[in-house]
Amino acid sequence: MSVDPLAARAPLVRRARTCVAAVIVLAAIVPYLLVRELVETRFGAGPMADLTPLVVPAVLTAWLAPYASYRRRDALLWLVGVGGLVFVVIAWRVAFAPYRDWRPRPEEVPRMHWLKGPEHAGLWYATKAERTSA
Repeated sequence: MSVDPLAARAPLVRRARTCVAAVIVLAAIVPYLLVRELVETRFGAGPMADLTPLVVPAVLTAWLAPYASYRRRDALLWLVGVGGLVFVVIAWRVAFAPYRDWRPRPEEVPRMHWLKGPEHAGLWYATKAERTSA
């Protein structure tokens, strides 16, 4: 009989999940503001001061996106102005890992388990992807 992987840790409550998500968002926004100030001080206000700081949150978005059922290319949304909103959703979802309260994408279904217990009702549990040797 296999050991239930859910016995390791209960899902975070809303307050703890909010704190973790806030830390993740701050990890993207603080470097953005610092880089913007440095570039603006060195080169003045303009397109370079507007676009250069987007590299830090865009890279962080691309790195975290697969863990929240988003695609890495969604980091490009920072260029059109909605990247911040998408990043907040990604941070909220990543803060709940390995549990998920959203439906997985079709390619994620093989490594997801629908939880049936009363304490985990409505949640998915993500396991690590199995590696295949080629």
